[in-house]
Amino acid sequence: MKKLVSSLAAIVLILGVFAPSAFADNHGDNAMVRVLHASPDAPAVDVYLNDEAVVEGAEFKAATDYLEVPAGEHKVEIYAAGTKGEQDPVISTNVNVEAGMAYTAAAINNLENLELKAIQDSMEASEGMAKVRVGHLIPGAPAVDVGPIDGDALFSGAEFPMVTDYKELEPGTYDLEVRTTDGTQLIDLSGTTLEAGNVYSAFAVGTADNPEVLLLQDSAAMPSEMPQTGFGGTTESSNALLYAGVLGALALGAGLIFTRKRSEA
Repeated sequence: MKKLVSSLAAIVLILGVFAPSAFADNHGDNAMVRVLHASPDAPAVDVYLNDEAVVEGAEFKAATDYLEVPAGEHKVEIYAAGTKGEQDPVISTNVNVEAGMAYTAAAINNLENLELKAIQDSMEASEGMAKVRVGHLIPGAPAVDVGPIDGDALFSGAEFPMVTDYKELEPGTYDLEVRTTDGTQLIDLSGTTLEAGNVYSAFAVGTADNPEVLLLQDSAAMPSEMPQTGFGGTTESSNALLYAGVLGALALGAGLIFTRKRSEA
């Protein structure tokens, strides 16, 4: 994404996922799921999948990379960080995922109305093109348009908690803005670069008084190896097929840290 993040007034944290070797010859039976914390007043959270901790200490505006899981139904529970066993989960729901598909599971809305929004992601753009969509995840904010500054909207009338369809664009650098439907600019996205072959989700998050954009790359929806970066060790699970992965952290800004549960000896 190179210049893209610096052109957005956002801090994005992406965690790299090492796919367990047990999946190496079995990708067709699995789906990919990433988690996004998009609730502006919710505390840091721990995420459990089928009663197993997959991420701990996820703060607002943090996103994981894709975690490979078997297709089918999975129980997702989200707790305020460190409260499992002491408090009920703030979200408990079942999510069904299909083999070969990628999804974003976003914790959205204000804390008192916290909910999990499952969003199906795309992984490929047409040859020579870039692909992008917009998600309005700001509770209480008005409907918005997204398009070139002083130009026609590429995405019109997006309301909370809507996620638009993808739109393919010529690769290049765009002077974009997020604006109200009556034309008042909310976020200046001048100098946004879209690269050929990449697929992006631009999620508007925060509050109506302090909106910003997180831009995630959906075309990265394949587990890939990354070097260790010192942000924690490995997570072990009794369900090795599902969870035997190693997460490495790559910070694309300052301040937000996604911590992980360390291996037990």
